[in-house]
Amino acid sequence: MPADVAILIVTYNSEEQIEACLRSVQAQRRAVTQQIVVVDNDSKDGTVALIRAKFPDVLLVTPGANLGFAKGVNLAARHANAEYLLLLNPDTEVTDHAVDVVVEFARRHPHHGLYGGRTLKPDGSLEPSSCWGLPSLWSMGLFAFGITTLAPRNRWLDPESLGSWARDTVREVGVITGCFLLAHRDVWQRLGGLDERYFMYGEDTDLSLRAWQTGYRPVICPDAKVIHEVGQSSSTPLHKALLLYRGKASYVRARWTGVSRWIGLVLLKTGVALRAAAAVLLRGKNQTWRELWRRRATWSSGY
Repeated sequence: MPADVAILIVTYNSEEQIEACLRSVQAQRRAVTQQIVVVDNDSKDGTVALIRAKFPDVLLVTPGANLGFAKGVNLAARHANAEYLLLLNPDTEVTDHAVDVVVEFARRHPHHGLYGGRTLKPDGSLEPSSCWGLPSLWSMGLFAFGITTLAPRNRWLDPESLGSWARDTVREVGVITGCFLLAHRDVWQRLGGLDERYFMYGEDTDLSLRAWQTGYRPVICPDAKVIHEVGQSSSTPLHKALLLYRGKASYVRARWTGVSRWIGLVLLKTGVALRAAAAVLLRGKNQTWRELWRRRATWSSGY
């Protein structure tokens, strides 16, 4: 019989995080039946051996290559046999029966299509990256001229951050991130899953945009709470930044057209250039912005 929800996890060198993640999923189960599907992106550490030894009930898929996040999730979805699909990062831990809570919320409010939760730092404080506002020319213009850095988490001057909202109320949002994202299988299939042009970062923004365009209204369920250690899938800040901005450029190229696309890419590069110049003038030790600008040709073309 199909499970109520299939939990889809993509791992890559996740030996230090995946055991705590899977144990939390199992420990927090309540009435909602679960299937767990893990796709391993050719980890070089002990991730695969650990899952096989300690979690024999997990459906482990090993394609033998690093497919990236979007392809990995879509592959996991094809192996799933459940009413709902839940994307979950390996560097998360489920708390307060979050899987049951979000599935039950989705059943009561099926018109939203995509559902997210409230992510917390290990110390229990808010980790706001469970959701964002959709990118726009306005938000990119504010980034380009440094306003988002000068006024972080301001609802008007940093709109993609969604301001100071603590993710503690039910609210429709532009983007639900892939660290904790639930969709009914029918919705997932209608949207076509994740766009496999993205390797990592940007694919959840793309999915959320298509959900809005299809008539759904992605929403946050604040009582579905998970602990999330951000950035564990990227080896260095520069590596993460290169992937992140390549994802942003891919989104602009894929979903914006005409003059908007051209302006969006110019604003993206302008924002990086401004921060690189500031790093030089202030003689900061962090070289990420300078290297990101120097390597702009590798990310501005997208995936």
